[in-house]
Amino acid sequence: MEEHYSMPLIGDKFPEMEVVTTHGVKKLPDDYKGKYLVLFSHPADFTPVCTTEFYSFAKNYPEFKKLNAELLGLSIDQVFSHIKWGEWIKENLNMEIPFPIIADHGAVAKKLGMVHPNKGSSTVRAVFVMDTEGIIRLILYYPQEIGRNMDEILRIVKILQIADKEKVAIPANWPNSELLGDHVIIPPAKDVETAKKRLESAEKGEFECYDWWLCHKALKK
Repeated sequence: MEEHYSMPLIGDKFPEMEVVTTHGVKKLPDDYKGKYLVLFSHPADFTPVCTTEFYSFAKNYPEFKKLNAELLGLSIDQVFSHIKWGEWIKENLNMEIPFPIIADHGAVAKKLGMVHPNKGSSTVRAVFVMDTEGIIRLILYYPQEIGRNMDEILRIVKILQIADKEKVAIPANWPNSELLGDHVIIPPAKDVETAKKRLESAEKGEFECYDWWLCHKALKK
């Protein structure tokens, strides 16, 4: 009988597993404790869209490092295929892949819901972002035909850290929100007294409000 898995959700601890990668065996999520981890799957090595993605992930790797984040790729390919593809990218595109790639036989992808039943045995373009405690904070899925936007994934890691540190929410298109610019949102008041104080604080110039439930402020420099 085929084994069925329940896909992990946002807020869950990333399931513990041991994986084989191009950088040796890794224990997830323990080997990345204290760092943010961006785990992303790609349909297959030696394919056009995936090659553009890996080139871009590698080029932006220093920016992820600045955010205390690591990258970890995955596809249902063997280690030697990952290694050979990395060599091809370096030789032909002058870009070295600095992060490990999981060599999966399908078990990891199935546990994480990365295999679409109508797309054969290859993985979809999934992205899991875990925080320093191994908690899944964000999940993205792209169809095989569409490559990912690295600027957005970098933005995701950055704003998760800001939201946690400052106890705020982040508006649409931050830091270029059409409504709030680069301001962040103060969580809505949960009682009458706090709602009243919100407007009083806004009058004193501590932050700005459209109403007591929509208040915003600039981040401290």
